[in-house]
Amino acid sequence: MGIFERYLSVWVGLSIIAGVVLGLWQPDVFQLIAGLEVAHVNIVVAVFIWVMIYPMMVQIDFSAVKDVGKNPKGLVLTIVVNWLIKPFTMAALGWLFFNVFFADMVSAQSAQEYIAGMILLGVAPCTAMVFVWSQLTKGDPNYTLVQVSVNDVIMVFAFAPITAFLLGVSDIQVPWETLLISVVLYVLLPLIAGIITRRALNNKHDGDSIGNFLATLKPWSIVGLLATVVLLFGFQANTIIDDPKTIVLIAIPLMIQTYGIFVIAYIAAKWMKLPHNIAGPACLIGTSNFFELAVAVAISLFGLHSGAALATVVGVLVEVPVMLSLVAIVNRTQHWFKPSA
Repeated sequence: MGIFERYLSVWVGLSIIAGVVLGLWQPDVFQLIAGLEVAHVNIVVAVFIWVMIYPMMVQIDFSAVKDVGKNPKGLVLTIVVNWLIKPFTMAALGWLFFNVFFADMVSAQSAQEYIAGMILLGVAPCTAMVFVWSQLTKGDPNYTLVQVSVNDVIMVFAFAPITAFLLGVSDIQVPWETLLISVVLYVLLPLIAGIITRRALNNKHDGDSIGNFLATLKPWSIVGLLATVVLLFGFQANTIIDDPKTIVLIAIPLMIQTYGIFVIAYIAAKWMKLPHNIAGPACLIGTSNFFELAVAVAISLFGLHSGAALATVVGVLVEVPVMLSLVAIVNRTQHWFKPSA
């Protein structure tokens, strides 16, 4: 592992602190950046997210999908958790906590926006950080690639309708046009760019071309991730400082959701007798979120300073330390599973 993966929680933590400090120190600058929008999409955030996602998309080899039939159980587990369980449990937890348990602590409008942010996190299965979690658990990289590829194909078609359905159930009006534009901008176009790049590199008939290209891009991907975190926490700096209670309220159901989904997936993986190098990544893929997409759609739908955007940012805050704890659990329970294939 490189220094970034090894100390991921440290870098993200420092970026969070930097974002809050800069947001308090230079609020006018962040207000200016927040105003740089086209069709409700913040240009600066979009650029940083693209910088981060694009190298991950280049890693995806859609030709690997044909090998799924050799060992489909891990893929089935990921698909079921990601698309048939996780979005609906996230929506249910959001509704339960903010309309019942926390109903007296937040306004009705804020509650609906927090629920919306949680839903966006729940409907966006992880794409970029999957490769980090897989590497940290010694997962099968080729199988992880297949899982990510299939998830991305499903996401292109399923993200918008599932999100719209769940937001509609929560009595939130959904602008379909903005939602579809966000899916195209943050999922479909990076995928297409990654496919074109990978094909061009493969045409060079140099076995190291893709690896060398990704090694060159990796520092920029890191910059994109950390810059996105700085911006997001800078936009919400005043809310974080003025209302830390809200951060805690949002974090509680998010943490319950994350650990709960992991337990469901891990028990299922054990029952399905998956080898450890497939079981671990399968469960972590189903547990983590494509927070870049969730944040982007929240900003597009509800605005930079909305409760929905705040909820997705809290998702970033919660995800890294929680996922690292789950990585530790996966590594310490290796003996529970079949030997890696």
